[in-house]
Amino acid sequence: MIKVESLTKKYGNVIALNGISFELNEGEVVGILGPNGAGKTTLLRTLVMFLVPDEGAVTIEGMDVKNPSYEHAIKNKIGYLPEHAPLYEDMTVREYLMFVGRMYGISEDDIYEKLSKVAEKCGLKEKIDAEISTLSKGYRQRTGIAQALIHDPKIIILDEPTTGLDPNQRIEIRDLIKEIGRSKTVILSSHVLSEVQATCSRILIINRGRIVADGSSEDLERMGQKKPIVYAQVEKITENLMPKLKALAGVVGVDMKGSGIHITVDVHIDPRKDIARILVEEESGLLELSKKQFDLEDLFTSLTKGHE
Repeated sequence: MIKVESLTKKYGNVIALNGISFELNEGEVVGILGPNGAGKTTLLRTLVMFLVPDEGAVTIEGMDVKNPSYEHAIKNKIGYLPEHAPLYEDMTVREYLMFVGRMYGISEDDIYEKLSKVAEKCGLKEKIDAEISTLSKGYRQRTGIAQALIHDPKIIILDEPTTGLDPNQRIEIRDLIKEIGRSKTVILSSHVLSEVQATCSRILIINRGRIVADGSSEDLERMGQKKPIVYAQVEKITENLMPKLKALAGVVGVDMKGSGIHITVDVHIDPRKDIARILVEEESGLLELSKKQFDLEDLFTSLTKGHE
C-alpha cells in the first residue's frame, strides 16, 4: 500500500531523513517512534504531500507523491491529523466537520450521513453542537481525528495524537485508534514508547533520520533481550564510581536513569559480584542491586542514545 525507497529530505544542510526505506501493508497499525527531532514529522508530512522528497521515492498504492497529477487522488486516500490539530475555535464541532467534508468534495446528499458516522465513531455525539473553543483537550483531539476520518480514507496518519492529554484521555484516544485500525491502515508517530506499544502492531524506530529498528513489539523485545541489564539504586554517585563500573569485565555500558544506574552486561558474563564490590568500596549507599532483561525502553534508549 505504501512504499518508501531511499527517502532523503534536507532542510538546508540539515538531513532530516537519510535514505530510509520500508513498506506498509493494508490493515497495519504502525507506530513511528523516535526522540524529538528524529525525523518523524518530516516523514509524515512527506507521506501526505506537504513536503517533496529531495531524493528517493514514496508511492501510495502505486502513485508517486512527486507527481502533482496524483495529488487529489492521494489526499483523498489519506486522513491526516498534525501534532497541532487545525481547529477553528469559533465553529461548533458540527460546523467544522461539515466544512472539512465539503473541502473534500463530499456531496450535500452524503455529508450528513458521514458526519453522523464519524461523530459516533469518535464519541462526539454529545458535543456535536458545542463550540470548539469550549472543548477539553481530549475532545479537541477527538474532533481532530474526526476531521481526518470524515471523507472515509483508507489511510489515517496521526502525528503525536496523545500529546498534552491526561492519563484517562490518553487511554480513550488509544482505544479510539485501535477501533479505527480494525478497518483502516493507521500510521502514528510518538516519542512515548508506551503509547506506541499499547496501540500498534508494528513499530519503526527512527533516529537521526534513519530507521534503526522495525518489527512487532515481540520482535523488538527479542532484539533487546540479547543484552541483560543490572540495575543498581544508590544514595550517591562518587567521582570514581562510574569509571570503575565501566572498566569491569563483562560490562558493556553504564547509564544513569533517574536515581538508578543501568549497567548493560555481556550475555555470557555475570559481573554482579564485582559490581556489588565496587558499589561498597565507593561507599555509594547501595539500596538495590538486581538483574532484569533488556526491555523495549532500554532498546529505544540504546538505539537513540546520543541523539541530542
